[in-house]
Amino acid sequence: MNPEPVVVWSREPDERRDTHLVVLLHGYGSHEHDLLGLVPNLPEEFTYASLRGPLTAGPGYSWFSLDPQDLSYDSAEVLQAAEDVWSWIESVQDQHLSVTLLGFSQGMAVATTLLRTRPHQLAAVVGLSGFVLDPGEDEQVAAAVDDEALAAAKIPFFWGRDQEDPIIPAAAVDHTHRWATEHANLTKVLYAGAGHGVVPQEISHVGEFLTHMVLKPARTARR
Repeated sequence: MNPEPVVVWSREPDERRDTHLVVLLHGYGSHEHDLLGLVPNLPEEFTYASLRGPLTAGPGYSWFSLDPQDLSYDSAEVLQAAEDVWSWIESVQDQHLSVTLLGFSQGMAVATTLLRTRPHQLAAVVGLSGFVLDPGEDEQVAAAVDDEALAAAKIPFFWGRDQEDPIIPAAAVDHTHRWATEHANLTKVLYAGAGHGVVPQEISHVGEFLTHMVLKPARTARR
């Protein structure tokens, strides 16, 4: 078990209760302040919490060991990273109306693993320029994810990427596409010119997704 993560919040403690929470998970070699740059252009009704990965990687941090050349990884490490994030989420979720995840690149792999292990605890997931865990022949990891329950839950999932992303291998993209199509309520958008990054139009679409898939259903349910 890793220690409690370093977290940067968009709100002060006395402003967080009874808000919808979005947990931000950065990419490989980045840090907890990176994705906070998106927050001013996302719905202000949410509270945003950006976590730092537990491992040192290049100039920043990572969630699990990853070969940056071919994106090879140990599936068990991805699962453990997700379980550690779950431990933190469970410590704060009672004060929030819902929990949504937003992961970039490697952070998307963690976010979607969180979704696959406990789908009913999440309102929605946003994955940007990333990939989904492929457990391969690791039976323990395969048993830990519940894709059947996820498919039944129809959790909204936004997947944004550039078709010419130079970082994510084609095999990882193909696996992610098959998985997302079969198991999530998928919104998939391609952004030419984004490369391995995020463009303003994409941020705008993410904001619309969060409003329509999380805030509006919650308002309707309270009526």
